[in-house]
Amino acid sequence: MFQILKNARLPKAALIVVLGAALAVSGCGKKEGDKTVVATYTGGEITQTELTQFHSIFFSQYGDMSGSPEMQEYLLKQLATLKIMAGKATDDSKKEAEKEAKDQIKQMEEYYNSQEKGAFDKQLDTLKVTKKDLEKYVTLSTTVLKDTSGKVTDDEIKASYDAKLKEDPHVYDLASVAHILVALKDPSDTTGTKELRTKDEALVRINEVNAKLAGGGDFAALAKEYSDDPGSKDKDGKYENVSPSVWDPAFKEAAITQPVGQVGQPFESSFGYHILRVDKREVQAVDVVKEDLRTEIADKLIGDFITNELPKLEFKITLPAASTEASPAASAGAAASPAASASPAASGSPAAK
Repeated sequence: MFQILKNARLPKAALIVVLGAALAVSGCGKKEGDKTVVATYTGGEITQTELTQFHSIFFSQYGDMSGSPEMQEYLLKQLATLKIMAGKATDDSKKEAEKEAKDQIKQMEEYYNSQEKGAFDKQLDTLKVTKKDLEKYVTLSTTVLKDTSGKVTDDEIKASYDAKLKEDPHVYDLASVAHILVALKDPSDTTGTKELRTKDEALVRINEVNAKLAGGGDFAALAKEYSDDPGSKDKDGKYENVSPSVWDPAFKEAAITQPVGQVGQPFESSFGYHILRVDKREVQAVDVVKEDLRTEIADKLIGDFITNELPKLEFKITLPAASTEASPAASAGAAASPAASASPAASGSPAAK
């Protein structure tokens, strides 16, 4: 699911990932409408039906929200913010978001139905929402993200880029590497506890590989023969154009410091012992990461609205026994909201964190 969405070049919004997860679990929605008002704010209100649908579509993978005032408050603040900000969006943003939402849902539908005929409708039925409901909330979230992103200036993006680079000089690094892993644990064991070999055995094996490389052995052939990394051993041991930040700390350190083009000495990570060759290393220019930064800044602006502007609009929760005091969940920033950005998933290889 996630791969097809990334390949489709959809907007980098967490709603894509969250929605994909939500459609794979049981929802707590209701088909019958409940018009009970559960929150109000200047110029608008939220009904129980809206709250239930919003939870089912975006957040049901976190469990049932019933019995949790903190979760209800969090959801209501998120939904109120989306409704308010979408209402202020430009006509162009609304039109573009509507089109993008339709495209997103079409691709979801095609993907699910390619796995099993009628699977998409079954997933919607599980959540107890309609396709129209889904489109409504995806459009709402996409509208806010698109409109807010459009207000982010190039100067703000450059300032954010420079600040991140100052904090971590390698934050925008990309590396292409080839490696051979001699693992201590069996990579095929999902529990991560099955021992493959002892440390002493691993050291003997990695030193054997090192000696063969020093004697002119072919790296790709040795990776295929010796490496325990299923993600790279049949690809000449290679990972290409990857941010080192997704890798195990020891692996990352080698990837960002080892001379390019040279085979380094064996080193230990939390997975076992590696031999690494760095084939290429570069720093991504601001233009390359511009849209990611734009979305990140937009996410923060949405979070700032929840914290600073929503209280000014007399936001009030009218759910029975619902807490109106700020809680860690309720006051969380936009990073967990359906309008937040999603970073690329870390590699599932032993090199990954």
